[in-house]
This record gives sequence, C-alpha cells and structure tokens, in this order.
Amino acid sequence: MANSRSYLDIALGSIEVFTDDGKLDLEELNFLLGLALRDGVVDEDEKRVLANVFRRAEQGELRPTVRARIAEVRAKHGVPA
Repeated sequence: MANSRSYLDIALGSIEVFTDDGKLDLEELNFLLGLALRDGVVDEDEKRVLANVFRRAEQGELRPTVRARIAEVRAKHGVPA
C-alpha cells in the first residue's frame, strides 16, 4: 500500500530545490525519487507531483546526467512527460 502522504513530502522537498538555486541536480532528484520509493511503489499522486517537478526543472538548465536520470525515471516508473 502506497504512503498516502509521500506525494506531499515530494512537493515540499521540491520547493526547497527550486528556492535554493532554481535548478534540479542529481542528488536532489534522487532524494525526491527516494521519497516516492519509500514503500517500493510510485503511486499516481507521486507520479503527478514528480511529473510537475520534472517539467519545471526542464524549463531551466539541466546537466545531461540529470536529463538522462529523468528519462530513466519516466520510463521505469511511468511518470508522464
């Protein structure tokens, strides 16, 4: 059973990411993904929040490693583009 509050933790964590320097780095991305995977499943609410985080991050500058990790997460966990 998915953690019904983890999507809120992801949303709150993303606020820190974007208020820090406005860019998503690999460590931050993996931290947010870790929040979603605490229970081993990325549920629909978590996918929605991660999709929003990814879209916002892609509006700015991303390192190629971060862009590749986002693509991997989308493919593996069904996070929409």
